[in-house]
Order: sequence, then structure tokens, then C-alpha cells
Amino acid sequence: MADALARPRLSIVIVTFNSRTHIEGCLQSLVEHPPAVAHEIVVVDSASTDGTVSDIRRRWTTVRVIETGANLGFAHANSRGLRETVGELVLLLNPDTVAPAGSIDRLVSALDAAPGAAIAGPRLVDGTGRVELSFGAMPSPIAELRQKVLVRGNERGVRPLVAYVRRMARRSRVVDWVSGACLLVRRLDAEAVGLMDERFFLYLEDVDLCASVRARGRRVLFAASAEVQHLRGQSRATAPRETETAYRRSQIAFYEKHLPRWSTLLRLYLKLRARYPDTHVTQ
Repeated sequence: MADALARPRLSIVIVTFNSRTHIEGCLQSLVEHPPAVAHEIVVVDSASTDGTVSDIRRRWTTVRVIETGANLGFAHANSRGLRETVGELVLLLNPDTVAPAGSIDRLVSALDAAPGAAIAGPRLVDGTGRVELSFGAMPSPIAELRQKVLVRGNERGVRPLVAYVRRMARRSRVVDWVSGACLLVRRLDAEAVGLMDERFFLYLEDVDLCASVRARGRRVLFAASAEVQHLRGQSRATAPRETETAYRRSQIAFYEKHLPRWSTLLRLYLKLRARYPDTHVTQ
């Protein structure tokens, strides 16, 4: 970590909720192979009950922990982390990620080399090294269908789709959004759009943030030169109904905010498919 007397240029914010079994690898990668850029590491915990906070404070004494006191959602926790850190750059990082040596510095360099960009995201790979489709086009019915086909085909090992996703992830490019599993944002740009929109309890808060900065004429960059491991999918596997409900709530909120002409059709579709979420948000 940067010297305590130096102002860190980079703030690394990790949001946790019952993440004790996953965050050790993340913090270990950051502490054992720290970014060269002056930085701080902050964990924002959303009222975990599995000992996440006590474990971090016992094992990782250089990591600052902020307790929200309640699970108010991923966007709320990330915004809290943004407000309570000081770096001109902020890396939003999931607890189930592992950052190899040099990966974060390469991501910072990619953003530094693109002054017109507000956000940059790396290439994400799973535990086997398979590339994740961690960027895409602005959501719409057609774009979401295409993304779903590519993601599912890639996950199931459909060779033509696996090869296509691999080719896509070899080249840095300007995109509409990058995954919030590892998202680097300039603080001034995040503050200009009001940080993360807390209407998004879980899912699409990263896509919304990207859409908001693009609406101000700023760009979003996929940086193929940086690679981070992402061990995703645990919550989806253990609580599929809750995950589906959370996604549909965020999907409706996103369409109402950015694609109002499609929002009525989306609501009708979800009702016909018996997938329309209730309005109560459980914590």
C-alpha cells in the first residue's frame, strides 16, 4: 500500500456481502502483488453475517473496512466506497476476482492513454482461463438476446461461440459498457453523474454507470492488455430465484431510465412469462 503520508492516486473499492470464502484470494493478490501506482484498499461490507469483517480485520491489517450496517445494495455500497476514498482513479472490484501481478497497472495505463475515456475494464477470465464476455452494446431487446446467446454458448463450450468471444476479447476497443466485476473509473466522471444509481440494488448498475458517463460525451474502454480472473456465478447457483428477481427489477429500472419506449413492452413480456418481479426488495 502507498505510504500513509502520500495521497493515493488509486482507490480500490471491494464490496462484500457474506464473501468470506471468496475475498481471501482477492486480497492476497492485491497485497502480495500490489499495483505500482500509489493506492489504498477499502472493503465496504453490507452487513455480512459469515464473519467476513472480523476475518479481514484479523488477517489484512492494511485494508480499511467500512461497515454499512445494512444490505442496501451493490450500487449503494460502491457509492459509499467512492465517497469515503480519495484517489483520482477508483477501481471497483468484486471479492471473487484475482488480480495477477501487473494487471491493475496495465489497466491504469490504458485509461491514462485515453484521456477521452472515463471508464476502463480489463479482459476477464474464469478459473480455467476461458474468456468472459465482460463488455457489450447498450442493452435493448435485440442486444440482450445477442449477449445472452454469446454468454451461454461460451459458458457451455460451443466451439464457434467460444472462438468468437475469444477473438472479440483480443482487441482493445471503445464499447458501451464493461463489467463492474473490475471497473476503473475517473473519480471526477463518477461524481459528475452522481456516483452509482442506488435504484439498482443488484445487476446493471455497472451498465447504467457506463451509459450515464457516455451521455456526457465520455467514452468507455475495453482494455485487452489487462487480464483479471473472475470466479463468478456462486450466488446465481445458490439462490437462482432471488437472483432472477433482482435482475428483473434492475432490468425494468434500466429500461425506464434509458429506454423508456421499450419499458412498457418489457413489463408486458415479463408479465406474460410470469417473470414480473414484486416490488418488495428483500435484504
